Amino acid sequence: YNFMEALSNRINSLPVSATLAMAAKARELKNKGTDVIGLSLGEPDFNTPDFIKEAAIQAVNDNYNSYSPVDGYMDLKEAVCEKFKRDNNLVYTPSQVVVSTGAKQSIANVCMVLLNPGDDVILPAPYWVSYSAIVTLAEATPIIVPTGIDQNFKITPQQLEASITPKTKLIMFNSPNNPSGTVYTEDEYRALANVLEKYPEIYVLSDEIYEHISYSGEVFSLASIPSLYDRTITVNGLAKAFAMTGWRIGYIGAPEWIAKACNKMQGQITSGTNCIAQRAAITALLAPVKKIQYMVDEFKMRRQLIIDLLRKIKGFKVNEPDGAFYVFPDVSAFFDKTFQGQTLRNATDFALYLLEKAHVATVTGDAFGDPNCIRISYAASETQIKEALGRIAKALE
Repeated sequence: YNFMEALSNRINSLPVSATLAMAAKARELKNKGTDVIGLSLGEPDFNTPDFIKEAAIQAVNDNYNSYSPVDGYMDLKEAVCEKFKRDNNLVYTPSQVVVSTGAKQSIANVCMVLLNPGDDVILPAPYWVSYSAIVTLAEATPIIVPTGIDQNFKITPQQLEASITPKTKLIMFNSPNNPSGTVYTEDEYRALANVLEKYPEIYVLSDEIYEHISYSGEVFSLASIPSLYDRTITVNGLAKAFAMTGWRIGYIGAPEWIAKACNKMQGQITSGTNCIAQRAAITALLAPVKKIQYMVDEFKMRRQLIIDLLRKIKGFKVNEPDGAFYVFPDVSAFFDKTFQGQTLRNATDFALYLLEKAHVATVTGDAFGDPNCIRISYAASETQIKEALGRIAKALE
């Protein structure tokens, strides 16, 4: 009996998350006793700061245990508005904010309420793996616009203009970017906004989850450009900057009618997010950003370390990312070469080879819309980074 036939076309057409699949493969090897270094997951290796943990404990003791409002507690939504004003120069009211179970749900909500079958969604590549999957799930069509390492993984206004069709409904930006670490400057975003101003029917999703992990100064929010404010959905969350990946708190600031629609969608799928995590989120959002600076400083040091080590390995083409905690080297120089009896045809072969022979887990760039690269996370200790890069160099000798 073919169970696949019994499953919906929806699930059969959905790819498995490549980052989670790689992490699962690495776990499998670990369980067999292999010493695998995991550089595949986008997860800070820090613990959640104590002041946030204390707020969660307080919430438990204060008996926060009932259903919360679908779109989040009012005082949390007020804290989100305060954060937007303080960090992003964005004025949102609580009625424009929806708190969700992670920024991934925030993005899914937006796609589900805005997209119809046949709509086009522009994804500048490389993009986060789940964007294309969520767009497909919403029965829209991902339009992938390649950038590549030579243009620092940034889409140009000309490329944007050329990819717009009458069916274009949404474009997704992510800066600082996962997987490339690229950060768009204010000037670059304004140049793209000049193009979008000609197409008032196109909506913009700006995913700013890595905003605090930036090494070049301020991160600019697209919605702060007045002509885009009424059609931009700003997505953020606590996972990356506050080392709270498992707490699952994401949120949007959006035009009120979009926020209302997301609230309605969420009301039928998960309802309000975890009440204890929400209470802790208030403390995290209202704290001065400098309270998490120690993590950013550490990431910056590791970034330099991993770039230096990668540049020593012949064949890796590396640029210098300005944010997040990933490097996205071009490894196409290794394609069609044979190592230890294995011919590496593409980035997927390359990443699997590194896992099997070097016991280092990375992620193929294929999953992010760039088949020439692999993503390496440096959210790992200095010792692990040195050991991993040593193993990679040896496996590619």
